[in-house]
Amino acid sequence: MILIDGKKAAAELRDKLKHEVTGLKAKYNKVPGLTVILIGDLTPSQIYVRNKEKSANEVGLKSEVIKYPDSVEEKTVLEKIEELNKDETVSGILVQLPLPKHIDKQKVIETILPSKDVDGFHPINVGNLSSGYESSVPCTPLGCYLLIKKVEPNLNGKKAVIVGRSNLNGKPMSQLLLKENCTVTVTHSKTKDLKAECLEADIIVAAVGIPELVKGDWVKKDTIVIDVGINKTDKGIVGDVDFDEVSKNAKALTPVPGGVGPMTIACLLKNTIECFKRSQI
Repeated sequence: MILIDGKKAAAELRDKLKHEVTGLKAKYNKVPGLTVILIGDLTPSQIYVRNKEKSANEVGLKSEVIKYPDSVEEKTVLEKIEELNKDETVSGILVQLPLPKHIDKQKVIETILPSKDVDGFHPINVGNLSSGYESSVPCTPLGCYLLIKKVEPNLNGKKAVIVGRSNLNGKPMSQLLLKENCTVTVTHSKTKDLKAECLEADIIVAAVGIPELVKGDWVKKDTIVIDVGINKTDKGIVGDVDFDEVSKNAKALTPVPGGVGPMTIACLLKNTIECFKRSQI
């Protein structure tokens, strides 16, 4: 079985992006800029943002983090986004989720200019992705896609099963794989026989938030399995895939941690650079 090393793949991608930023600096005499807005003091959010900032600096991006307390008014955040939309030194804007309850997530997402939406959540980017047009692609499914392509460059005609239909991963993941001529099935909590669906798959992407849901006897030989789940359990952090069981059958499998996570951050940097390049045309 191939253990898909997300840390290694992310390091290779960052290295490539670093060279690209050097070339862009030489050509335009400026570098892409990423601004992250962090609201509140949730520990996971703080860790994510710290990692994003470190990685951005590593590849040579201009990086800024704007912090607000939990009590910040929605109006203040929206005004700051409008200001960043007009700032030519900012190529990408990311508002770290989740947000406090009094702030409307959709309003925040829709205030970010689609051309600076490095998360790929703006309805215009969602629509462009589903129509096959140029768009920012959400970072986690983009990371999953790049990991799958490392194992199997030609996905023509492959049967892919996505476990989970979220806007963050399941839906954009299905669009990326459709673009590669896969036959895609999106499964969810109302799917009648999830095991039977998974047994048909050449590719499984599990992103549903249920610890070790996908079992060894759900996976046929030669299946590529991407585990997006991060679940805290008594055993520690586990994914949505039963790693020990599935590793006996799968052709390739991502570990948790060290699989999809590092690629998500590397793809955020990639999106920022793409936004910068489009803005120079």
